Amino acid sequence: MVARPLLELTKPRITQLVLLTAAAGFYLGSRGHIDLWLLANTLLGTALVAGGTNAWNQIWERDVDARMARTRGRPLPSGRLAASHAMWFASAITAIGIIYLGVTVNLLTASLAALTFASYVLLYTPLKRRTSLNTLVGAVPGALPIVGGWTAAGGRLDVAVAALFWILFLWQLPHFLALAWIYREDYRAGGLKMLSVGDHDGRDTARMALLYAMALLPISLLPTLLGVTGAWYFFGALALGVIYVAAGTGLLVAATPARAWRLFFVSILYLPALLTLMVLDKVTA
Repeated sequence: MVARPLLELTKPRITQLVLLTAAAGFYLGSRGHIDLWLLANTLLGTALVAGGTNAWNQIWERDVDARMARTRGRPLPSGRLAASHAMWFASAITAIGIIYLGVTVNLLTASLAALTFASYVLLYTPLKRRTSLNTLVGAVPGALPIVGGWTAAGGRLDVAVAALFWILFLWQLPHFLALAWIYREDYRAGGLKMLSVGDHDGRDTARMALLYAMALLPISLLPTLLGVTGAWYFFGALALGVIYVAAGTGLLVAATPARAWRLFFVSILYLPALLTLMVLDKVTA
């Protein structure tokens, strides 16, 4: 059946994470009651754009995926889905998602969704073949959904949502650096330019991962200082940040696959825990 390969093309797990951050942004950006119908429209449109973005990423990288053991089973390199079908599907859901957000939510949120698509597919994806700085570029579209959720609820583009953007931006970097070092041989086989590909002892990757985790710690405290969240969030974020830094320090002390996986799993736990703290300790007017 074609339906399953098309669903795989959207990378459902990544799309779920996008929806989690967008929903958190919506709640934090809301003033007064939560408009559940508006939230539903926001999440539906966001899901369509996120799915289309992930699909176009796989379309452009199908030759790379075919050379990598971790990805050669994906729908396009495995031959389970024709590229022409994938292109029609990806184009349709992306366009529908952006238009839907513009009609049912607002034009600013639709524009942010379009920016997310463009920066991921047109900048990040081709840069992966050219420079290891692609990770920094890729963190931008990864951090935009929480901004889109915020603006969907009527929040202004101000310093508070900028803090949320930078939290998401910095969180991604140790997460992806750890994963890239674990699969460095795969990335080398795929011809992708990653810091980890030439980093045999893992020192450079670990150093950068720790640097970003350390930068994230003070930034993660800003929501309380800006009046978005309360004291419980502040101390919870502080504790989570220390754990994230400790995991990064462990990788720098001895770069092993086990410690890289530990950093990766800590990053997976960090984000939902932090967002939960934000939601539970939101300061209401």
